Amino acid sequence: MIIPKLAATIERRLLISYAVDPKLVFPLLPPNLKPQLVDGNAVAGMCLIRLGSVRPAFLKPSIGWGGENAAHRIAVEYKDDNGKPQTGVFIPERHSNSILPVLAGGRIFPGKHTKAEFIVNETENVFKVRMKSENMSVAAHLEIAQKLDSSLFADLEAASHFYQDSPVGWSPVVRNPNNIEGLKLSTDAWKVKPGKMKELRSSFFDQMPKDSVAFDHVLVMQDVPVIWSQP
Repeated sequence: MIIPKLAATIERRLLISYAVDPKLVFPLLPPNLKPQLVDGNAVAGMCLIRLGSVRPAFLKPSIGWGGENAAHRIAVEYKDDNGKPQTGVFIPERHSNSILPVLAGGRIFPGKHTKAEFIVNETENVFKVRMKSENMSVAAHLEIAQKLDSSLFADLEAASHFYQDSPVGWSPVVRNPNNIEGLKLSTDAWKVKPGKMKELRSSFFDQMPKDSVAFDHVLVMQDVPVIWSQP
């Protein structure tokens, strides 16, 4: 699939991460991807993101569309076509309250997009997001914090680099799930803030053995212009 270069603004992005036993993650990945480990833990989680002005990059922002979206993600390692090690994320499925990505999933946007309902209440510093689709639900309540509280990363800078250095999201090809296709995020305005989680529920992670998965941290991005392109 040829993916056109897309521009957008990340109006709000909540990067919620768990430390997971790698044995739970391996069966979820295609053969050419493996978990990216931090202190022996796989890093998996959810991205709750509101996009604005999504459009082909050559068009003006006023022409774009927007909406609430969610994706479950697993940090991965792989080798590019030249055999060079790379890092990215694997995204089994995406969710959106907009019909456009649901219809265009596998055509303009990589991977399957499932229609979902979102309930959002937020201020500049406090975020409450609920998502429910036919097969998954998420509820998160958090606020901006002064510093990062994480067992995986020593500080905010380390966590920020971990995500920034893994710009490609890989998804199963809709018509051939044994293959994957990627989308690369680029921005000159990368910036994250630490968050403090007050309430968190996930039908995906809550069903895992409690001694094999634990919420670790959440990062917040706001008002960041981005470009998506083929890797």
